[in-house]
Amino acid sequence: MQNLIDFFVRYKHWLLFLLLEAVSLFGLFSVDGYQKRVYLTTANGVVGSIYSAVSSVTSYLNLQTENQRLEADNERLRKQVLGLRRQLRTLHADTTRVKGLSLHYNLVGAEVVNATLHRSHNFITINKGEVDGIRPEMGVVCSRGVVGVVYMVSRHYSVVMPLLNVNSKVSCRLRRSEYFGTLEWRRGRSDVAWATGIPRHARVKLHEVVETNGYSDIFPPGIPIGYVMRIGDSADGMSYLLKVGLFANFQTLREVSVITDYAQPERRELEERVDSLNMN
Repeated sequence: MQNLIDFFVRYKHWLLFLLLEAVSLFGLFSVDGYQKRVYLTTANGVVGSIYSAVSSVTSYLNLQTENQRLEADNERLRKQVLGLRRQLRTLHADTTRVKGLSLHYNLVGAEVVNATLHRSHNFITINKGEVDGIRPEMGVVCSRGVVGVVYMVSRHYSVVMPLLNVNSKVSCRLRRSEYFGTLEWRRGRSDVAWATGIPRHARVKLHEVVETNGYSDIFPPGIPIGYVMRIGDSADGMSYLLKVGLFANFQTLREVSVITDYAQPERRELEERVDSLNMN
């Protein structure tokens, strides 16, 4: 008790000052409305600033956790997009993908995993093979038209001989007049080939569509190949030599479809029987 009394005696001047200050402030803010509003406004501003600073610090501390959550969401969305793309390719792998494709043919969708464009013997590698029903000498197309012919097959991959190969020969015809010839590539540009064997009496027009004629068991008739860019004469002058702009864009080719001809075994069997009769 004596210590408490000594404390009050020692600091009586400071205690009296604080008491008078508190009484003065109470009287000021309780009587004068203007001073009270100023006090409340100032207090609110100070408290708001403190809360804002605390919120900023908290947000910064939680930023790493938020980034991890966003990255996990992005990874989940990327997987969903890849799954939807695979489903979309499956849905598009039907007879509506290439205009003019007969219902007797099926399409097996595939992706291009490797390709050459500037050699004499260019090849394209796709990610479908024997286990997917792919066999040599099957036609390969894209949404724009003819791409080439399957050349070699392994279990899970296939090598395609595209139109851009000097050994490529595809039977073709003019869509309007139906005169037929052979499409071949003579090196150089990846968007140009040449149609040979078109007779001189055929009425050829610039920009006329060149398409498959169905004379082989690789491509059905009516699949677009390109269009006539220039009309010229062959070396012997007996037929036309047509410069053909290819519809397939080999520079950006990513997705293709392989044609499976279910009528092919029946057709080949019949033709072989006819050949055997002729030989006898």
